[in-house]
Amino acid sequence: MRDKVQVAGVEDTRRRLPGILDAAHRDGIVTIVTKRGVPYAAVTPVSQALRDTPKFSALGGSGKGRYGGAGEFVGRLRDEWP
Repeated sequence: MRDKVQVAGVEDTRRRLPGILDAAHRDGIVTIVTKRGVPYAAVTPVSQALRDTPKFSALGGSGKGRYGGAGEFVGRLRDEWP
């Protein structure tokens, strides 16, 4: 089943937050919170948030090569330390 999505402004969200939280938990409804018509945040069921978040182990090696020779540089510093 696909989750339902609703949109609410900041003030409306503030007034209805307990109901929005109940709807997310009970019915899987996602609420996009807008400020002056611009989407700012989402209230989403925990099960969906956990499903869509990558596992830490999946990030292994994702920074490989991004720091140049930083590892080698730190290794040389360690070797020089008395």
